[in-house]
Amino acid sequence: MIEGFLIGIIACASAVAGLFFLRFWRRTGDALFLAFALAFLIEALNRARFLFVDDASEGTATIYLVRLFTYLLILTAIVRKNLAAPR
Repeated sequence: MIEGFLIGIIACASAVAGLFFLRFWRRTGDALFLAFALAFLIEALNRARFLFVDDASEGTATIYLVRLFTYLLILTAIVRKNLAAPR
């Protein structure tokens, strides 16, 4: 019971962070903010999925693949921003 509550808190915090970055992306148009927003929102959905699965184990490969995708999304946005920066 307490595990579900804590997972819900983590999912909610990730969603709030995603919406926070989405607001900055709408204001600035910077793709880095969009990447962070998408990564946090995807992670919120990934965490919320634990609430609806009978055997919620963090050791499954799908959990790590989703996290790898979100980290690569952020890393790609950082590299693109640095390559496009004027020197």
